[in-house]
Amino acid sequence: MNELTNQPGEMAGASNDEKMWAMLCHLSTFAGYVIPFGNIIAPLLIWIMKKEEFPLANDQGKEVLNFQISFMIYLAIALLLIIVVIGIALAIALVLFEIIITIIAAVNAYDGARYRYPMTIRFIK
Repeated sequence: MNELTNQPGEMAGASNDEKMWAMLCHLSTFAGYVIPFGNIIAPLLIWIMKKEEFPLANDQGKEVLNFQISFMIYLAIALLLIIVVIGIALAIALVLFEIIITIIAAVNAYDGARYRYPMTIRFIK
């Protein structure tokens, strides 16, 4: 969001380091495919380390954490729905959606844009 308009958009004057850390917040979520809850722990660590130094990393770190917590809730519901078979397709669709949208978010963050994930519950403001 632009600081003046409170709308998603490009962050004025974001340095290359700031954009890189914002992008890493998004890409670090892929740690969840290797480490249990790595999709929340990795961006949380980056956000905690860089939130004071880089406003874009602060904004995108909160956005990533909100999306990943929301995603985990949606995935838990899909896994419960495996009992009625629809959960298998829903879980696969959610994982594919998460991968694609995370890559889109990382590219936007590296361009200096404040990306907003769809279907996100805002736990951290």
